[in-house]
Amino acid sequence: MFGLGGGEMIVIGVVALIVVGPKDLPNLFRQVGEFTGKARGMAREFSRAMEAAADDSGVRDISKTIKAAANPQKFGLDKLRDATGMSAFKPGGATEALSKDRADAKARISDATAAAATARQEREAAAATAAEMAADADIAPAAPKPAAKPRAKTAPKAAAKTPAKPRAKAKPKSPAKAKSPAKAKQ
Repeated sequence: MFGLGGGEMIVIGVVALIVVGPKDLPNLFRQVGEFTGKARGMAREFSRAMEAAADDSGVRDISKTIKAAANPQKFGLDKLRDATGMSAFKPGGATEALSKDRADAKARISDATAAAATARQEREAAAATAAEMAADADIAPAAPKPAAKPRAKTAPKAAAKTPAKPRAKAKPKSPAKAKSPAKAKQ
C-alpha cells in the first residue's frame, strides 16, 4: 500500500499492539480505515473537478492535438491519407479482385492440363491397340504420328571451334637436288 512489505507490516502491527493495547486496537484500525476512505474520496472529487474544468476550457482537445503532433508516424500518415484521398481506402477491395483473377487463371490452367492429359491417354491407348492388332496380324506396328506441336525456334548452336594447328610449310626443293626428267626415266 505505502511501499511496505509483509515483514514491515507485521512489525508495525506488533508495535501498535504493544503501544495501543489489545482492547483499543480494533477501534484504531476502524478510525484509520475511515480516514483513508475520506482521503480517497477527496482525491476522487478533486480529480473530477479538474477534469470538468479541463472539458469546459477545451484543454482536452488541445491535448489530443499535441499528442497527435508528438507521434510523427500517426500524424504524418493521417495527413498523408487525407492529402491523397486515401482515407476511404478499403484494403480488401483490390485484393479480392486479384484473388478472383488468380482463381480464374487457376481454373483455366487446370482445365487445359486435364484436356492435355486426356488427349495423351487417348493417344497411348490408340498406340497400344494398334500394337496389339499388329502383333495378332504379324505385321510390324506403325508408329502413331504425334500431333504437330508448334516448336519455339531456337538459335543454332555455335560449333565448338578448336584452334587449328599450324602446318609446317613444305620447303621448295632446290634445283640441284631435283631429279631431272631424264634421270627419272632411267
